[in-house]
Amino acid sequence: MVGVQDVPETLDDSTLIGHSLSDPESFAALFDRHADEIHRYAARRLGAELAEDVTGEVFLVAFRGRARYDRSWPDARPWLYGIATNVVAQHRRAERRRTAAMAKVNVERPGTFDDRSADRVTAEQLQPRLARALTRLSAAERDLLLLVAWADLTYEDAAIALGVPVGTVRSRLHRLRAKVRRALGGIDPFGASEERQHG
Repeated sequence: MVGVQDVPETLDDSTLIGHSLSDPESFAALFDRHADEIHRYAARRLGAELAEDVTGEVFLVAFRGRARYDRSWPDARPWLYGIATNVVAQHRRAERRRTAAMAKVNVERPGTFDDRSADRVTAEQLQPRLARALTRLSAAERDLLLLVAWADLTYEDAAIALGVPVGTVRSRLHRLRAKVRRALGGIDPFGASEERQHG
């Protein structure tokens, strides 16, 4: 049997999940690889107070469903983010409250700042407007946009996470990006994600 201490770092997630079918303790290595990332995503969606519970729930669901994992996917991140999206959906009320609160924040520009802080200040000033734009999206639209923008998933990975064709992801994101840009007066806060997708 392969114990969690014996799992080579070189094993891809698919192989690791396969090992965990006969040695459940080896699933802990998958948690070690991806829990921090899932926790950050949950914290951005729901706040720090719920992130730990959501992360635990994601990995519990993943552990229980590991026998159904599509072993043709060497990277489990899209699968885990798909589970995270479903768990976040159970907390929609908390997400709406958090986003609405962020939309009401007034960020004042400090009196003095150096060049390094200029980008940070601009991003902070944009945050309430972006939060307001996000409140106007449907839950499904918000899930897709944030999987690409915050979880840094490719279009293909987002398609796996949401269980839809990649063409659907592309067309929906095109419409969503246009909608958010209009809400922000022409500013595209997700430009880096778009470059990564096509670059």
